[in-house]
Amino acid sequence: MLIGIDVGTTAIKASVLTLYGKTIGNFNQSYPTLRLKAAQVEQNPNDWIHHVQGALQQFAEYPIEAIGLCSQVNTHVFVDADGKPLMPAITWQDGRCAEEAAKLDAQITTEEKIGWWGAPLPIDASHVLARMAYVRKHHPEIWNKTRWVMAPKDFCLFHLTGEVSTDPMTAFGIVDSQLSPIQRLFDLVPNAAERLPPIRSFTTVIGKVRKGLPCANVPVVSGAMDAWSGLLGAGVCEDGQGLYLSGTSEILGIVSSLKASVPGVIAFPKCEGIVFHAGPTQSGGASIEWLSRLLGKRPLEISGLAATADVTKPLPIFLPHLEGERAPLWDIHSRASLSGIDSNTGAAEISRAVLEGVAYSARLVMDSLEVSACIRPLEINHSGGGSASDVWCQIRADVLGRPIKRTKMTDAGVLGAALIAGTGLGLFSSLNSAVKTLVKQDRIFLPNPKEFDRHADGFERYKLLYQQLVPWNLTLPQTFVQF
Repeated sequence: MLIGIDVGTTAIKASVLTLYGKTIGNFNQSYPTLRLKAAQVEQNPNDWIHHVQGALQQFAEYPIEAIGLCSQVNTHVFVDADGKPLMPAITWQDGRCAEEAAKLDAQITTEEKIGWWGAPLPIDASHVLARMAYVRKHHPEIWNKTRWVMAPKDFCLFHLTGEVSTDPMTAFGIVDSQLSPIQRLFDLVPNAAERLPPIRSFTTVIGKVRKGLPCANVPVVSGAMDAWSGLLGAGVCEDGQGLYLSGTSEILGIVSSLKASVPGVIAFPKCEGIVFHAGPTQSGGASIEWLSRLLGKRPLEISGLAATADVTKPLPIFLPHLEGERAPLWDIHSRASLSGIDSNTGAAEISRAVLEGVAYSARLVMDSLEVSACIRPLEINHSGGGSASDVWCQIRADVLGRPIKRTKMTDAGVLGAALIAGTGLGLFSSLNSAVKTLVKQDRIFLPNPKEFDRHADGFERYKLLYQQLVPWNLTLPQTFVQF
């Protein structure tokens, strides 16, 4: 059996699976995210490893052959030589390093960025070098004690095995198209390179679980960042396939060996034989969580309310920019907006508008990805917690205008981590073989032509609303999270 673990934004999720893809057991334990000051969003790294070990304890009775991990990225923890956190982890939603990021970004040309990353991506407040520059400047006492700057997955791997390691895609942003470290970048932050873990492939067995821990002596495989693990866990590994992962944010992707430089989306370098074009939004599931708190409803109840809305009448337009927006806009100033409300607007209409608005944000990303990848996927593989809603899946199919294929196991990151672990141990001949063996489809949602036409109009109004609010948003005080 295999264990897959996802160190996510809100929880540790893990499963134990057979080599034929049958889920034997699940683990899910949430942990807090602290928002103590404007633009500062932190987590306690000890929560991650505590719950990872809890998952292993729950699964220790099974005959485990390998363990794989994935995690949120652009979340960083500064640790000493023993792996002890020197400060709370700075999460991907944190914007405190925006000033340092802007200074670093100004020193790099557009041509250099395209040469390294295939697109003119900015160095933003979540970039590891911006984080290092910030800590070096504002907390020199911590910087001087820092031995490693680690992603959540790599922090947990170190505490499980005692080995220091990362993978090429978790290190994206500091490696070039050949997956080699970019010395030109490291030169901008003195002594940064020596604090970054060595890079190993997804399927490298980096060590075994240490004695005294649950699942002691079981091999542990390097694994990948959440988007790449989710890509594989959703069954996407071949040219022309499309991806839609729905979690705290929405992640859209296309696998294509072709590349066109497009601002706003990421064209990852070729890794494990795959060229992955991707774009993350800022607030997908986070928008539902916000509305759930506002209405006092559970997330699935929001979908139930949305299903009762009369779509033959005009509905509000929702911009899901609760904390700015990432791909493809990368606009830290934008804020969420609900426009077009009248006296007849109720909870059902607002719920429907939020589900549709998140789907519109996904279409905006997909439109850019199709230009970047030089291809339009005929269908899209769909996974993640947000895919559990049939209503939302149908909205996505109608907005994107093509079939949505939902995976049976919605924790794509967990499944991806498990299949990477199995491949690393030689239980599958390749990642492609592991994907075809372990990933199962649950249901296909076909687009409704009439609804596609309605959403085509809604999507145009969505884009117009964003453009019209740009100057107004610039007048607002910046008290929300930046990235």
